[in-house]
Amino acid sequence: MGYAATGVKEILDEADVPKGSFYHYFPSKEVFAREVLALYVRGERERAEKILRDGKGAPLKRLRRYFQELVDVFGSTDPVSGCLLGNLSLEIADHSDSIQSLLSGSFANWQAAIAGVLREAMERGDLARSTKPEELAAFLLNSYEGAVLRSKADRSNKPLKLFMSFAFNIFLKG
Repeated sequence: MGYAATGVKEILDEADVPKGSFYHYFPSKEVFAREVLALYVRGERERAEKILRDGKGAPLKRLRRYFQELVDVFGSTDPVSGCLLGNLSLEIADHSDSIQSLLSGSFANWQAAIAGVLREAMERGDLARSTKPEELAAFLLNSYEGAVLRSKADRSNKPLKLFMSFAFNIFLKG
């Protein structure tokens, strides 16, 4: 079930939390969703830092390893498939300015982390000096999110495998 289809009662029943306790911390379902999203973004930022910035190996190898881990974690074969940023973007970004702002900022930060690794690859000579890292990072991120969406629709990881193949065997072949 998604955001719109899930009421506070379902959340409380699943978490076995009294209604009063929920409303003590969260005045609304939207505030709760923002907190969940912020927690998710922190965890994903830590994953990106661990692999992209602090990881060992050449930049493009780290980038491949990073996206492969995302595919493994968020692929369509998992019980809860997809990226929370993408899922919430599709469902509620048009209906909540505060969540839309958080989503947009999160995507921008994610893109910047990818661009940083691409710049590092350029400095090492693994990518052409003419590469535009921010634009390439946007393309990779948008392609990944599209592949996640398509994987959910097809109930198959085939679109994610295709993304990985094109991204790393064609576009970023080094």
